[in-house]
Parts: sequence; C-alpha cells; structure tokens
Amino acid sequence: MKKLALFAALLATPLVAQEADPAADVSEERLRADIDTLVGFGTRHTLSEQDNPTRGIGAAVDWGLAEFGRISETCEGCLEIVAPERIEEGRRLPRPTRIRNAVAIQSGTERPNEVVIVQAHIDSRVTDAMDWESDAPGANDDGSGTVLVLEAARALSQRSYPVTIVYALLSGEEQGLYGGRLMADYAAEQGWQVKAVLNNDVVGNSCGSDGYCDPDHVRVFSEGPRADLTDAIRSAQRREGGENDSPSRNLSRWLDDLADETEGGLDVRQIWRVDRMGRGGDQIPFMEKGYPAIRIAVAVEDYEHQHQDLRVEDGVTYGDTADEMDFAYLAKVTQFNIRALDRLASTPAPPASTARAAVQTFTDIAWEEVPGAIGYTVWQRRTDEAYWREEPIIENVVATNARLEGVRGDDWIFGVSATAPDGSRSPVSSAVPAGQFAPIPVEEDDSE
Repeated sequence: MKKLALFAALLATPLVAQEADPAADVSEERLRADIDTLVGFGTRHTLSEQDNPTRGIGAAVDWGLAEFGRISETCEGCLEIVAPERIEEGRRLPRPTRIRNAVAIQSGTERPNEVVIVQAHIDSRVTDAMDWESDAPGANDDGSGTVLVLEAARALSQRSYPVTIVYALLSGEEQGLYGGRLMADYAAEQGWQVKAVLNNDVVGNSCGSDGYCDPDHVRVFSEGPRADLTDAIRSAQRREGGENDSPSRNLSRWLDDLADETEGGLDVRQIWRVDRMGRGGDQIPFMEKGYPAIRIAVAVEDYEHQHQDLRVEDGVTYGDTADEMDFAYLAKVTQFNIRALDRLASTPAPPASTARAAVQTFTDIAWEEVPGAIGYTVWQRRTDEAYWREEPIIENVVATNARLEGVRGDDWIFGVSATAPDGSRSPVSSAVPAGQFAPIPVEEDDSE
C-alpha cells in the first residue's frame, strides 16, 4: 500500500515541479535591471515621501506590489497580493509613520496553512539613520535582497507546491525592524504554521573594503537557545541539552547540506549567532515569536558602500551604488534561495520529537505524525559534535516511534526528519526540550 501511495503521489506532482533545477533561469541582467529601478527612486528611507510616484519609500513599495502583480499575471493569478500596514512611532521614527510591506502569497495545493517565507527589506539609508532627504541608493543594502525575492517569485510561481510560499518586501528595517515585526504579526494573525523564514539582507557583493574577497561562500546566521524559551523549558534544556538545537540552527544545518548538492554553487558558512556582532535584521521578530528563521548574507561585507553618504573622501568613494556589486555572486545567492524554497515547499514539516533514555540501556524516540510524510528518518550525533552524521541511524520508518537497543541516550542528541513522496527530507527536528519547529505553547511554562 505504501508503494502504491508513493506512486500515486508522484503521478499527482506537476511535471514542472519534477524538473531538475528550479533556479536554472535566474538572470543576472534582470537582477541588474531591478536594482537600477530601485536606485532610481532616489531614496527609500522609511521617513521619505509616501505619495510621490517617482521618489521615496511609497513609490518603491508601490513598484514592488506592481511587480508582484505582473509576475502573478504570468501564472494566471497564482499570487495573492497584499500590503499589510500600520502606523508606527518610536525609536528612529520621531513622528507617526506609515509602515507598509509588499507581500505575495503563493498558496499551497495540499497544506496551504504550512508556510515558508522568503523576505528582504526594501528601505534604505545613508550615514545618518535619520536623514530621509539625501539620496540613499541602497543597491546592496538591501536592494540585493529585494530583487532576489522578486526573482524567486518569478521562478517558483511557474510551479505548484503542496506548501504555501510567501514573498515579502519589508519597510522600516533600518529604523528598527518595524516591517519585520509587522510581517511576523501578520503571519501570526493568519494562523500560519511558519516552518522556515529566509531573510536575505546584503547578498550582492563578494569583496570587502580591505580588498579581501570571497565569492565562494554565503553566510547563514542562526540562533542558539531560541528566543521564546520559557523559564521551565530553559531549565529543562540546562539538564537535557538543546542549546545548539533550536529549529533555526537545524534549518541552518539543512541549508548547508542542501548547498553541498549543487556543483559550482556557493558553499554555506554557518555563523552560529543571531546576526553580525552588534547588529540585527528582520529575521529577529520571527525568532521572537518562535518561528524558525535565519539570515542569509554575503561572506564578506563592504563597509565603505553600506550606510554611507554618497561622497569621495581622501580618494575613497563611498556609497551603496550598483557599480560596487557582484551580480554573478548575487545570481548564485538567488539560486541558492530558490533551491531551498523549492525543497522546503515540497517536503513535510519537521516532526516534533522526544527522546527517553533515563536509567536504561536503550533509547526510545517518538515523534508526531505530520501531513504529507510517507516515512521518517532518525538521526543522531554525539553531544559534542556540531553536525548530524552523514548516515542516519534508522531510515524510512512508517511508524511514529522507534527503540534504539543498546544506545545509551545520555551520550547522544537525537532528531527526526520527515520524508516527502519524492524521497527528499525535511530539516531535522531535535528531540530536546523546545526542539520543535513551532512556537512554544504558553501552557508548557508550568511551575514545578
């Protein structure tokens, strides 16, 4: 019966979704043209004009919404275009300010409430974070992420997936992650089961201001202990482990493995911290709500062409302009995102799992059944190992539990992934306190 179910599922999969590489048609020329359009708005500062048709943040967001609309026309209206907004005032927003995101939703055919999000911020800035009048091209920060999201929508909207993909362009990042919080709140209001957020911020250069270049790697930032830990679960993690097993950390490991599958693509350099030192991005509001989220960024940043006034000083040219970008590199980061989204939107959600091994010579692993899975795989690694071992301990389990005879659980971390009908696997969900790819329920914080 399982073989028949697998065969039927494969037959039901659209032929276009079974083609080899969903990222094959990524275009450097199109990425460059979109960057030129964004730079042409002069500034995209969050405090800039909202109603000028050619300059300012309002024109940029309108363009993003219109571009999503044009993409949707090519797939017979497959994208729902929405523009969540609210008025904010606070840090770096000295007056009530409209925060508006441009969002396109490609609904899943089987599990539309299960969602993966790819996002970037569309706003820009110069040296003074409060200077909304000067030209702020924002080509790399974060025009690069913005055009990546649009290119992903062009590629993946031509396919059909069981899971929903959300493409989001966020405002207000440079003023304090306002658009990211708006988007995270919107996801919660929709009741989405967010299983991954790929936040792309500064993804379009390969050389730094000191001449150091690295065109072969992309960095993926992920949190260790998750942001939504309760006191009770934090205490449980201290006893049983889990500080290196947040869903975001396991998403990062999975992305690293996925990148290794593409010959000639970028290699992932995992950075095991929430973001760059002393800085932050729009993945953080999602982490704070308990959603698995990572930040994707260039391997080496160019600080002379990021958050800088346009100027020449002591013979050095400053400013975030398109001529300082590496579009071949940006195309590779875009392809990496598209392949990741394609896989995430095709695989089941990682199953929440538990391990029981106290005072016994065996370990019992149990996990929740997840929709769309035809089987499950059990993984292990030593507590002092950084990565899951290449070979799983058990493959293709159709039940929702397994006993590991002779395995003394004190010495190991365990996890479980779900298998899709095409044989691909979800990220691993660690069998530790708060290892699940979902927010921590409030009721788990029970006093002892």
